Amino acid sequence: MKNETIELFVSGRLCLFGEHSDWAGTNRTVNSEIVPGCAIVTGTQQGIYARAKKSDVFSVTSTLEELKEGSFECPMDLESLSATAHQGGYFSYVAGVASYMCEWYNVGGVSIEITKRDLPVKKGLSSSAAICVLVAQAFNQLYNLNLNTRGIMNIAYWGEQRTPSRCGRVDQACAFGPHPVSMVFDGNELRVDQIPVKKPLYYVFADLMAEKDTIKILADLNSGYPFARNEKEKTLHEALGEDNRRITARARELMKQGDARELGHLMTEAQKIFDTKVAPMCPDELSAPVLHSVLNNKTIKDLTYGGKGVGSQGDGTVQFLAKDQKSQDDLIDFLSHSLGLSAFPLTLRPQKGIRKAIIPVAGFGTRLYPETRFTKKELCPIVDRDGLVKPILLVLLEQLDMIGIEEICLIISPDEEEMYTQLLMQPLSRKHYEKLPEKMKAYEDKMARITKKIKFAKQFDPKGFGHAVYQAASFAGKEPVLLLLGDTIYKSNSSTPCLKQIVDAYDTYGKSIVALQTVPVEDVSSFGVFSGTWDDPDERILDCQMVVEKPTPDFAREYLTVPRKKMQDQCCAAFGAYVLTEKIFSYLGDAVRNDRTNAKGEIDFTDAFKRAIEKKELIGFLVDGESYDLGNAAAYQAAFTSFNT
Repeated sequence: MKNETIELFVSGRLCLFGEHSDWAGTNRTVNSEIVPGCAIVTGTQQGIYARAKKSDVFSVTSTLEELKEGSFECPMDLESLSATAHQGGYFSYVAGVASYMCEWYNVGGVSIEITKRDLPVKKGLSSSAAICVLVAQAFNQLYNLNLNTRGIMNIAYWGEQRTPSRCGRVDQACAFGPHPVSMVFDGNELRVDQIPVKKPLYYVFADLMAEKDTIKILADLNSGYPFARNEKEKTLHEALGEDNRRITARARELMKQGDARELGHLMTEAQKIFDTKVAPMCPDELSAPVLHSVLNNKTIKDLTYGGKGVGSQGDGTVQFLAKDQKSQDDLIDFLSHSLGLSAFPLTLRPQKGIRKAIIPVAGFGTRLYPETRFTKKELCPIVDRDGLVKPILLVLLEQLDMIGIEEICLIISPDEEEMYTQLLMQPLSRKHYEKLPEKMKAYEDKMARITKKIKFAKQFDPKGFGHAVYQAASFAGKEPVLLLLGDTIYKSNSSTPCLKQIVDAYDTYGKSIVALQTVPVEDVSSFGVFSGTWDDPDERILDCQMVVEKPTPDFAREYLTVPRKKMQDQCCAAFGAYVLTEKIFSYLGDAVRNDRTNAKGEIDFTDAFKRAIEKKELIGFLVDGESYDLGNAAAYQAAFTSFNT
């Protein structure tokens, strides 16, 4: 990366359920009978904004009036940075992370300018973790360290551990941004999974404008670990263990279902468990009179489904789940003007679901000549898994219909609309229909229903695949769309169809997706190959950091292999299916408008992915299945022997 300036934003984090379970769960390294900790955490809409660039020193500056901490500058030297980290205070956090980077990575300095901060500090929203994550992200992007989200979280955590602060592992969830995640703390192991939200959830959190002693709370609760010595400590273990595991598991399901009413009731239940089983360990702080007076306020109860404390609990911050958007607005107004509290909205919204798909079919199909002199390659026959002989395109249309796709756009050449209309949409003659057995009549009726979903977009200039895909930009609008290749069909290794796996991945992560398959290094020259780091323990989600079209095996072996458990010399290659967001179309549109073509005079589809990778807008998803590229004779022949088995 050139010495350019990058823009950064890191949100605060709100622990919705499972406070204190992070440090409790780490005690499993000593006492295996402790239940793993579980928490549900989301980033807030408020956070820290900054710009950063490479520097000879490490510095953090700001001209913001509300940032009373001022400015900080230090040589990029381990001893100097460590000394600052040990001193405490706001700049100890940034120095702690910088010292970790200095010790373990080959990096120079970074200059960070904080341009905006609307995140409340010292209110259980992890403002310290947010600045730590921001510093780690700055080093990662400026020095091309290729760290995934968990790598960023770990650096932020261990950087903060070098300060007098004793943050928990839950705090660094702000690295995921304003998306809810499920976290499991099992000894030194941490698992993080994003949670898709079915319907909007209208939260409000508020600074109670009171006092609490977090250090005392943590000290008193920690005194009951790792082994419970009396009934009060056994009850504490139950609350942070089995009770919490049940509550968080139920909360995950309710968020996925979009059941706000029951989710609010679960918040109230979780608070009751905390008050009866946890608070007795530290009654001076956790009796929390201000918190409970607000939770029991009648006006607030009328506007919400439930509420509970935040973070270490006590009289710090409160959170509520409002009944709807108007109730959210009314609640903020009441908390602010009637109770004199600082209140903030947090709305968790579902991603737009995928209901549209695109299939480019305008190409000639030179690899299947001379057959393509007589018929389109997408219309070549294949024996489907139900034993019926179908054109390739019909197999794709059925797979899309099976997963609930509502509209399908075929990108065609200007003179092909009449042909496709006759083949796909014109009813079978009554004479031929009556000759069909009842089973085939039912299939003909099914096909008539499916083909009603078809629309057309025309590619007037043959300027390559990227240009063809862009012709469907107006069809896509602002919605995510599933892009399939007209000469590729898919077979799942599980009960979940390949295309459903990809759609589900989008529902969870909300980013553009390239579906992936693993291929031996020796075979990479036929594929677009993506490299990066795995962002989940199951090695299905790839944080994409590079894409190379048809590399040589030697290049791939040195630069593109992605290590996997028990597998060597494997690369992640394009599977032949994608989820495209509005941003991908904007990159393609920019190339089309500026006639930015490759050596063949074509708009390069891969270039749009390269831009998305630079902006951290693309993930790879490893499909549990196989794709069959029927665009060449050898693959076409192989599909006949294995696709329908």
